[in-house]
Amino acid sequence: MTVVIERTEGFSGPQVCGLVGITYRQLDYWARTGLLIPSIATATGSGSKRRYSYHDVLEIKVIKQLLDAGISLQRTRNAVECLRDNLNADLASTSLILSGSSSVLASDDGEIVDLLKGGQGVFNIISMAGVISELDADIVSIANKSATNIVQTKTA
Repeated sequence: MTVVIERTEGFSGPQVCGLVGITYRQLDYWARTGLLIPSIATATGSGSKRRYSYHDVLEIKVIKQLLDAGISLQRTRNAVECLRDNLNADLASTSLILSGSSSVLASDDGEIVDLLKGGQGVFNIISMAGVISELDADIVSIANKSATNIVQTKTA
């Protein structure tokens, strides 16, 4: 039995952490400092739960990849702001190109957007299609695990 989580339903903080490979503490810090505020539900006090959209999770995955590539948190914030301004493009047909001091978003049609307004040689290229495919596969995996746990609980 295959269960797919609807993209509109959203994801809890622990699910996001598992999908992206970050700690809950990092996710909480990014939400509290405004790097990425969950678009479905924000924390409104003790015991409230944040809910993240698919688009939020995709942004968090990009943030992690920028940080993993050695981009500072401040420069990552700048890059994410620029990405948000340019996300009307089809992400699956773009690549994020990182260097020690620059990041650009390159689309298949040849358009290049400088995310940090400066640059040197290319450091790393992240295929956004790969990021999207990996995230979608991870979502299906957690949905299947969740369905399995429900079935096991009902049969026990």
